[in-house]
Amino acid sequence: MRSLLYVIAVVLIIGWILGFFVFAASSLIHILLVFALISIIISLLRG
Repeated sequence: MRSLLYVIAVVLIIGWILGFFVFAASSLIHILLVFALISIIISLLRG
């Protein structure tokens, strides 16, 4: 489960980076970053 959270976080961060540079930073892209950070924090707290 822990590695799955890291995979989700990495995918969301990559999506945020691509979206930030490709689609000129709409609000949904920043929500992806927030979800990625939340999943990293949850995995660290459980770990």
